[in-house]
Amino acid sequence: MLLVAKNISKSYGKLAVLKSVDLSIDAAEIIAIVGASGAGKSTLLHLLGTLDKTDTGNIIFDGTDFTQLNDKALSAFRNQHMGFIFQFHHLLPEFTALENVCIPAYIAKENKADADARGLKLLAQLGLADRAEHKPSELSGGEQQRVAIARALINNPAIIFADEPTGNLDSNNANEINELFLKIRKEMGVAIVIVTHNSALASIADRQLLMKDGNLIA
Repeated sequence: MLLVAKNISKSYGKLAVLKSVDLSIDAAEIIAIVGASGAGKSTLLHLLGTLDKTDTGNIIFDGTDFTQLNDKALSAFRNQHMGFIFQFHHLLPEFTALENVCIPAYIAKENKADADARGLKLLAQLGLADRAEHKPSELSGGEQQRVAIARALINNPAIIFADEPTGNLDSNNANEINELFLKIRKEMGVAIVIVTHNSALASIADRQLLMKDGNLIA
């Protein structure tokens, strides 16, 4: 088992967003978390991805209980093992596509030439070989999201967390992203956890889990 969450809860003030949630994820598994807005889907994703801290419970990733790590160790752990894709691409406008892809590797203090070579390879795999030197403003929405996917993959993560990754795309670009997720899982063996309202994207998952009133329902 790659990731196991046990009895995790999260409240904001008096609002209980997650209520004793349990979840396990296998290596190279695709999981879609669906449900109404406000059900706790994104909160769960942020907790699993170490972007927020649980009130109760433990999350064990490949034998490491990262709920016990301090902030510095947690940041390094996230950089080494996890990738993230969001609805809005969060690309830095002043940097090229290649530089945006390589930022996590630069943060990890990897040799720049090695990081750039891997970034170029990823961009080529995602059909963007000729767009490496373009700034985000020179890319379409679908191209920007593929750059964000390449960025999520640059440090060879074991798992990717994707929060509404097709929510800002038209149907053609969304379908291309759906196919990319399947390709990434097949070729790279990456587990992918997706929060989505898109039924077509959810349908590619090995499992769909319904989030309702702070509880996770298979």
